Amino acid sequence: MMQAAVLDALIARGDLSHLVLFLWAGGASAGAGYLLRELAAANRRFDDFVRELHRFNTKHGG
Repeated sequence: MMQAAVLDALIARGDLSHLVLFLWAGGASAGAGYLLRELAAANRRFDDFVRELHRFNTKHGG
């Protein structure tokens, strides 16, 4: 009930576009944060791979 009253007040004042913009910006920010976290994890995995490859080459005289 409370949510409907808040939404009705926003619509009556014409602030629905602000609400939608806020939700879009929040979703975009959350998506960007998720992508950055995944990119950092991929970078760590690649670094581990390169480090192991270097150890293998060093051990086997390559």
